[in-house]
Amino acid sequence: MPRRAGIGSLLMPHLDPALPEPLFRQLYGELRQAILGGRLTPGARMPASRAFADELAVSRNTVLGAYEQLLSEGYLEMRPGSGTYVAADLPDLLPDRTGKRPIGEEKAQGQLAGWARRAATLIDPEANSRQSRDHIPGSVWTPCFIPGLPDCSDFPFAAWSRLLAKSWRDPERALVMGGDPGGYLPLREAVADYLRQVRGVDCAAEDVLIVSGIRQAVDLTCRLLIDPGDPVWVERPGFPGLRAAIAAQGAQLIHVPVDDEGLDVADGLRQAARARLACVAPSHQYPLGVVMSLQRRLALLAWAREAKAWILEDDYDSEYRYAGRPLAALRSLDEDGRVIYMGSLSKLLFPSLRLGYLVTPPQLTAAFRHARSVIDDQPSMSTQPALAALFQSGLLAAHVRRMRKRYARRQQLLLQAAAKHLEGQIELRPDEAGLHLVGQLVGAAAQRFDDETASHHLRQAGLVVPPLSRYDVGPRLRRGLMFGYAAVPDMRIEPAIALVAKMLKP
Repeated sequence: MPRRAGIGSLLMPHLDPALPEPLFRQLYGELRQAILGGRLTPGARMPASRAFADELAVSRNTVLGAYEQLLSEGYLEMRPGSGTYVAADLPDLLPDRTGKRPIGEEKAQGQLAGWARRAATLIDPEANSRQSRDHIPGSVWTPCFIPGLPDCSDFPFAAWSRLLAKSWRDPERALVMGGDPGGYLPLREAVADYLRQVRGVDCAAEDVLIVSGIRQAVDLTCRLLIDPGDPVWVERPGFPGLRAAIAAQGAQLIHVPVDDEGLDVADGLRQAARARLACVAPSHQYPLGVVMSLQRRLALLAWAREAKAWILEDDYDSEYRYAGRPLAALRSLDEDGRVIYMGSLSKLLFPSLRLGYLVTPPQLTAAFRHARSVIDDQPSMSTQPALAALFQSGLLAAHVRRMRKRYARRQQLLLQAAAKHLEGQIELRPDEAGLHLVGQLVGAAAQRFDDETASHHLRQAGLVVPPLSRYDVGPRLRRGLMFGYAAVPDMRIEPAIALVAKMLKP
């Protein structure tokens, strides 16, 4: 029976023992070019090293050497118990495998005909921030430490389904026709009541706008309050999606560092005292988890009053606080109507819900509502009645209480596993709130890896642990690894951390 042709025959690598370059480097170069050229596509399975060596008539060490180099650079990934595959998420700055020139190259060689100047912010992820390139795995069993990912396994979907069906079985005419740019009134009333009781935010339902997430709230605010070229304070490090949404409106980003007391207001004053807007997360800064001190809060409000500037307060996860008293929102200290407050409902329920809220100062409410009606008329009404009923029934509050206990337990399990397996490699400190912890590489691990290379290395074992430096900008990046623990089942935390330790050992 004739021998079946394998990948070596298909790729036809040319390995010449007479060349000064070692054979494993020659094979590495051939395979790398095959990946870049699209002959080996993401997800393609590589042959076993022994069989590949026999096919190429070289030693097995030659194949292993080439594989190890490609693994270390992120072109291949190991799947325990399955084999070696071309990485699904290839390293940055690779030549485009479709044959088209990448956007950055076209910009360097000539203008993108027809594009507005601000379009570069939207279509080039490197223009203003290093966007997160981690995606939620399809399998819930994947050791996934993506920060900000909630656990949806215990959400009351049965009750949610009944509430959806009830609201649309015989809907009122106003619900079917819609037309209110602020959103469904009972939901806005429920949000206003919730914020008054839980966050100390004194607001009326007419000041609440329902939006499709935090980024739409940022976009709407910047459209109304920012002119192209206006300076805007943003936290450094901070969430890349917010930076991109602000920069897309033509703002000049002023990257203000965050220290142990939160946003450094004095540094912001040195850089741009006449900024038009400051975007901050004072109750639990993302990604560092820092709480802004009262002194800094008062200084920020004083700056806004003096400069006639605005503050956009991002209160994205205030519900998940595990120790101490709940912190009052910055908006609750505002006596001058300079703070615009926004929050997310997706982390309370599930990510695909894509709902959030924006609370405007009374003097801005009419303008925001009108602008909202111009942009997209109204938010979708399909889920808003059910969500209002979820608030009113107490089911949402009960769900949040369950999740708060679960997430607090998972943080403890993560810290215990880290103390057992990661000593001398990664230091993790507890946090009184949030859905993730930031770990610092130490010892030999810090000498071998920065956070980007460590994250790529862990990806080879199927571990999704994003690097902190993706959230920073500038020549000296903050380094660390982001361990989002909320969506990792209890039983998977210690095995996943043990695998992290194994992958980082020399």
